[in-house]
Amino acid sequence: MIERDPLFSELSSDDISLIASYGKTLNYRKHSIIINKGDESNCLYIVQQGRVKVYVSDEYGAEIILRYEGPGEYFGELALVDEAPRSASVETLEDTRLTYISRASFEACLHDKPEISVKLIRAMITRIRSLTEELSDCALKTVYQRVRERLTKMSIEQDGKRVIPQSMTHQEIAGLVGSSREMVSRLMKKLQNGGYISVEKKHISILRQLPRNIP
Repeated sequence: MIERDPLFSELSSDDISLIASYGKTLNYRKHSIIINKGDESNCLYIVQQGRVKVYVSDEYGAEIILRYEGPGEYFGELALVDEAPRSASVETLEDTRLTYISRASFEACLHDKPEISVKLIRAMITRIRSLTEELSDCALKTVYQRVRERLTKMSIEQDGKRVIPQSMTHQEIAGLVGSSREMVSRLMKKLQNGGYISVEKKHISILRQLPRNIP
């Protein structure tokens, strides 16, 4: 399944086979800590099955979720190009299968296919731009504006309506937008009361376009 990963989407089948031959796959239980911020950085992980969250937290337990990764997505890619400690932590949200590729193995691939490095750089630039956008949003937009944009971006078309494909708690949404759970809960209740969203077993459906502002 490595070919589903955005990092490798431009590579040929021969390139993919070469990279996959250096990877190893392991299974992890729900709530397993895969990476702690500050850990030694030495491999890239690809999600084959399950879901993980990438986050940073402080000594009091408060956390900001940087992103979620599901099947075909990846994390830890900076380990392939530098030796700095891990910049974020990663935890599984359900039973998860991960393939990991060490820096040494990936460097061996680059000796055979140096063009892979260019494609890796392009993927990293895209992700950095996305993180820069999110940082700007946290500084310049209201909590509701951040919630609105996050829900809209995460939603997909399904059976004639917009839905968030994965279950989401208010705490998880709060972590994604850099706010408190209490604030997010108030906003979500207003959206439900206004007929904009419905929530069933932590699954959110967007019933109509979310308003630009909310009282």
